[in-house]
Amino acid sequence: MVVRFFDVTEGPMDRRDALTAAAALALASVPGTAEAATTDADVIKMLDAFAAAWNRHDVDGLMACMTDDCVFEASAGTEVAGARHVGRDAVRSAYAAVFAAYKDARWNEPRHFVAGDRAVSEWRFTGTTANGAAVEVNGCDVFTLRGGKIVVKNSYRKQRTT
Repeated sequence: MVVRFFDVTEGPMDRRDALTAAAALALASVPGTAEAATTDADVIKMLDAFAAAWNRHDVDGLMACMTDDCVFEASAGTEVAGARHVGRDAVRSAYAAVFAAYKDARWNEPRHFVAGDRAVSEWRFTGTTANGAAVEVNGCDVFTLRGGKIVVKNSYRKQRTT
């Protein structure tokens, strides 16, 4: 989009041009929107595909929703933010490890909302550990988005006590 603030051959811009310029500046100031105008509906569709890939245990499908410089912050780990996996190879390995740890893992009833370059998915995780313990907890992912894909997946889930 070309934004014209003042054209010396035509004089000052009219009201419509001023509103167009203001909208373009506002859009450009929102992180993640300058590269591609992605609608909330597009992001929800991508998050639905992401959730479906988790339930298929489809690492390729998951990675199709991630940027090249992606980060996954797991809900558990030794770091304050949980285990942090940086880059496509590390994220791919971490996702595969989740499927290896919980052969029957499911993220049920996914619900999403989008706010600019951020989004949240809520879900109920169910799965069985290698030692046969059943797990059922609520959780959510907080996403940072760019160009209609996930840059950061920051995962949280409840910790149930016995």
